[in-house]
Amino acid sequence: MARRNTAMLADGTLRVGTHITHSEDLQTEVPPSVLLVDDDEVNLMVTALALRDRGFFVTEVSSGEAALEHLRQQVPDIVVLDAMMPGLNGFDTCLQMRSIPGLEHVPVLMLTGLDDDESISHAYRVGATDFFVKSPQWRLLDGRIRYLLRASSTRQELLRSRARLARAQDLARMGSFEWHSVPASWEGRLDLSREALRVFGLPHGSSLGLRQLIRMVPRAERHGILRMLVDLRTHHSVLATDVGMDLPDGRRRVVHVEAEPERLAASGAVGYTGVVQDVTDRRTAEDKIRHLANFDALTGLPNRRQLLWRTERALEHARRHGHLCALLLIDLDRFKVINDTLGHAAGDELLTEVARRLRSCVRHSDQVMESSVEAGSSRAYRTLEAVGRLGGDEFVALLPEVATEHDAERVATRILEAMRLPIHVAGQECFVTASVGVALFPRDGQTVLDLMRNSDMAMYAAKAGGRNATAVYVPSLSSSGRERLELETALHKALERQELVLHYQPKVDVRAARMVGAEALMRWQRGGRLVPPGEFIPLAEESGLIVPMSQWALSEAARQVKVWHERFGFSDAIAVNLPSRLFERPELVDHIRECTAVAQVPLRSIQLEITETGLMKDLQGVIPALHRLNDVGVRISIDDFGTGYSSLAYLTVLPISELKIDGSFVRDLGLTPQSAAVVTAIIALARSLGLSVVAEGVENLRQMEVLHRLGCTVMQGYLFSRPMPPDEIERWLQQTVLPRKAPWISAVEGGDQTEASLSRGVAGPAR
Repeated sequence: MARRNTAMLADGTLRVGTHITHSEDLQTEVPPSVLLVDDDEVNLMVTALALRDRGFFVTEVSSGEAALEHLRQQVPDIVVLDAMMPGLNGFDTCLQMRSIPGLEHVPVLMLTGLDDDESISHAYRVGATDFFVKSPQWRLLDGRIRYLLRASSTRQELLRSRARLARAQDLARMGSFEWHSVPASWEGRLDLSREALRVFGLPHGSSLGLRQLIRMVPRAERHGILRMLVDLRTHHSVLATDVGMDLPDGRRRVVHVEAEPERLAASGAVGYTGVVQDVTDRRTAEDKIRHLANFDALTGLPNRRQLLWRTERALEHARRHGHLCALLLIDLDRFKVINDTLGHAAGDELLTEVARRLRSCVRHSDQVMESSVEAGSSRAYRTLEAVGRLGGDEFVALLPEVATEHDAERVATRILEAMRLPIHVAGQECFVTASVGVALFPRDGQTVLDLMRNSDMAMYAAKAGGRNATAVYVPSLSSSGRERLELETALHKALERQELVLHYQPKVDVRAARMVGAEALMRWQRGGRLVPPGEFIPLAEESGLIVPMSQWALSEAARQVKVWHERFGFSDAIAVNLPSRLFERPELVDHIRECTAVAQVPLRSIQLEITETGLMKDLQGVIPALHRLNDVGVRISIDDFGTGYSSLAYLTVLPISELKIDGSFVRDLGLTPQSAAVVTAIIALARSLGLSVVAEGVENLRQMEVLHRLGCTVMQGYLFSRPMPPDEIERWLQQTVLPRKAPWISAVEGGDQTEASLSRGVAGPAR
């Protein structure tokens, strides 16, 4: 039903709307409510009885004043009103009723004994919905009332639908319009709904013509809108577009317009009906999403996605016009050091400043008119030039048109020069350099991926050449890069395929002419070829494979100690050189415990070597691990001592047991006094700190004799043995050391006898 009311029925039930609510909470349909107004008590009673018999819920009042009072308290579904009453008659009652809020659309059926036209017209003027001439034909009255109730229900449903539509349009900032144009003129009628006026910032009742509407369009865009309207009228096409508008209240908004043509039969003109919608917020959100999808959030530079799109367009243009296109890949040198030392916030600040400098090195353009680029405009293609951020500390400069390779190199040089000035971040002055790789289309690749890959190879070549430099791609880089990739792939499988082996180089006490330990050196048996460590160890360190490889070496060395002990009573230690990053891992001690426990050898059977350079690289991170290892009985040796510029103060507190003199100092022993001076100092330092000392790289008797004379008796080098498989170590002991057939043994024994004779000769006369 159109109107709902609340009333108490005779049986005590509560009437709510068109349902009866009982105490059992059951809801059933209730009869329509009728307010019956008549001053004649007999007519009132008879009519009420007839209506009740036909299923109506009737409330009776006998005057217009009583009817108005009742209507202020309750709203019936329909009012049946006698026209002629003393006091306030039916016409005046209806007129006053319509002025009461909420009663404007309640159906009123006027009962009258008059059937003249003036009375009927008067009834409609005061707001009656319909009239009915009084008669005892109750069936006709019942039909008329039910017809009015259905019409009222339909009307109210329509009003509710219009209200919901208006609310939905208001929430969506949408309104409707009609435009009836006049041929060959911009004049015509433009009808805007209340909601449409609100879209344009105008109050209800405002008049707005097409010319006024066009004047709201910014001047720069107005010509395009006029041209579109001309095409619209010429071709009677459908309109769907977004228009930027400056509203009367000063706001800049984006309005979406959709309209369809309809021919007006009477005049032959063409009209348009459509909707307008304020889509400013949506467009702002779309622009923001588009920016986030195409630009780096930190630096504001084009990101990888945007760079790939720009490069694709640049290659198409270069292919069409036959010119060169350059791609420069820029990688910051040692950025990780700054990031780790000063923190990520400082690193972000540095990247932002680097982005600003790089932007100044090219004709950088943030915005690209995609439609102009797609249309093939040469001017638009110049806007493709930009610097973008690939990620991390990698940037790319796109030069969509260069004359020669030297043009690209000049830009690269400009980038290196821009990086030379100091950068202040986190209160610290920093110097950052870059390595730049250059690739040219079409010479160095036909696709974006080809150019990216080849410029990346050139950049790594610049880094390998010492950093802070530019390298242009050449085909030989591709073959070396492919070999490197194949090597890395094979190295990942080397452990599971058991292709890694350990060779051992003995440590020899020349005075006692015996082996006092060995150093384990990793080799890679790949396809029948022994890969030198210089080829795969740096690759393993870069890829992180050095960690599982070193853990395997510890386990294998412990197993070898057990084998040698059973075969020839070996009771010394095998030294394994570990990278500094492995010392930082808390599980290192537990891993060594496990390796020695499985092999059933003591912990002292494993000695760990760390290069002096690796030690000083992260001293504070390594020291705790050295102490833990020393506490469980694992001896620590500093390899390549003398090359890492270590502080002597640290040597007094580090839990180390051995120094290994680097071979570069041993090489010139007996030839230059400087080498002997350095070695003498290292030996003296080791003795004063209570450390053992081992000389590496001993290759001839001259070096051995000088070392022996200076007081270093434990040595390692090709003079004694090359690194060998474990089985050959046993043969070397049996065939060379134990029979004392090696030349170095004879040299030492001869030197000892000479020294003893000299000592006796000097001492004889004194006695």
